[in-house]
Amino acid sequence: MSVLPAPQLPRPPAVTQRTRLSERAAAALDAVLVIMPHQAGDAPLSRLPHAQRWRDLHAQALRSGGTAFASLPNERGTRAALGVLPRAASAFETLALAGRLFKELTSREIEALALAAPAREPRDAREPSDALGALLSAALAHAFELPSFRKGRRRKQLRRIELVGGGRIDRAYLEAAADANNLARYLTALPPNVLEARAFRRLIGAVAREHGLRMRWLDERALARLGANAFLAVAAGNAERTAGIAHLSYRPRRGGTATRAGGAPDLALIGKGVLFDTGGTNLKPHRAMLDMHTDMAGSAVALAVLTALARLDAPVSADAWLAITENRIGPSAYRPQDVVRAANGTTIQVIHTDAEGRMVLADTLTLAARTRPRLMIDFATLTGTCVYALTERMSGIFTNEPRLTARLLEAGRSSGERVWSFPFEPDYDSDLESKVADILQCAPEGKGDHILAARFLSRFVPEGTPWVHLDLSAAVRAGGLAHIHTDVTGFGVRYALELILRGRVLDSLGPRDRSRRR
Repeated sequence: MSVLPAPQLPRPPAVTQRTRLSERAAAALDAVLVIMPHQAGDAPLSRLPHAQRWRDLHAQALRSGGTAFASLPNERGTRAALGVLPRAASAFETLALAGRLFKELTSREIEALALAAPAREPRDAREPSDALGALLSAALAHAFELPSFRKGRRRKQLRRIELVGGGRIDRAYLEAAADANNLARYLTALPPNVLEARAFRRLIGAVAREHGLRMRWLDERALARLGANAFLAVAAGNAERTAGIAHLSYRPRRGGTATRAGGAPDLALIGKGVLFDTGGTNLKPHRAMLDMHTDMAGSAVALAVLTALARLDAPVSADAWLAITENRIGPSAYRPQDVVRAANGTTIQVIHTDAEGRMVLADTLTLAARTRPRLMIDFATLTGTCVYALTERMSGIFTNEPRLTARLLEAGRSSGERVWSFPFEPDYDSDLESKVADILQCAPEGKGDHILAARFLSRFVPEGTPWVHLDLSAAVRAGGLAHIHTDVTGFGVRYALELILRGRVLDSLGPRDRSRRR
């Protein structure tokens, strides 16, 4: 039961745009941050206040690894930060440079700042400015405070961001993506006695109302009627009967293939929401259990992506399915060698109770598939082997549609949330053959568990339904990742929005197959 009040989400800063930054305007700011292309030279800096100071910083940055810092010669001592991009910088490198500039400011209380990305002339004002977009994304991430329960004075928050120059950016998209990422980080960082199942259900309901989403809650009784015994096996060890699956629906006001009145969705987003994972009967050791309140990151990402789609009124009808439970130890907890029947009728031989994520996702995928979406994407902090394979710098992807692989990888490159595609060959299924059930939950040995987990989950996706599995090995990384400075990264939000809206992954699937039946 929650013993602390959940803190309120911080309000995002106001964002405005100006063509030029004067010396007088700069003197009213706490900081000015600039990113330059490597090939641009220092000529574009002449349009900034105190241009010689910026030219000196440019020369220093070229000598000292790409960044330089100083104060502008005004009464306020406005902090100046300049970064120079490497040649042919990737989206990840651009975001990472923006993050480095902001990290230098963490010791200062910043309430107002300006961001600029001057380029070599001439530049078409219609050309998107990736550097300016990266700076804005970093500013919105750094302005956001994760939940804190410490006593004492809180730091001043960033209230105002000014974008300088004529470069075009899609502010609505970038702000929606940043706010969604902040929501995912915020939820993932909450302590487990604050974000327990009842509190999460209430919070999901509040988010749904705020964004005009429809919501229904499938409690344990409803799940029992649906035969979701794989999910219920994990929930059985909980002290209270508060677990359930939240089903949220977004329908665009215009466009899309489904209306608010009903119809099959274009997209189903499925999120693992294990609010705390002890490992169950196969109890985790101390270090492995310490941060297991973050094992619900997949559900936070799925929820956050749906809110961004609603905020942008995206022409994509989408549902989110959030599997909310804990994996606790107790007299009713499920055990190795139990055999349970999932909602699609598949019998599962339990091997290890710490492989609970694939159990709750099995039934959640089954229920989501019954709505006949064109594409299913699940998000889960599922396997340690994916972390061992990639570290926490990337996440792993799997798909049952090989034609999607190039598009999935490109979305990682262009969003700056990098992914790597792993094998998904049918011969791996031989490692999951059971003598007493239809399938083993996992192999007794841990090798290749991320691949075997994906093969296991594929048994709960109907043939002919395109599906992507994102194993969130980058959900938490010490020191952050790219422009995100906190250990909790919210990885998956930018990626999914890039894939859905800019990568237009649904278009690659062609028109809906109307011949499919429930």
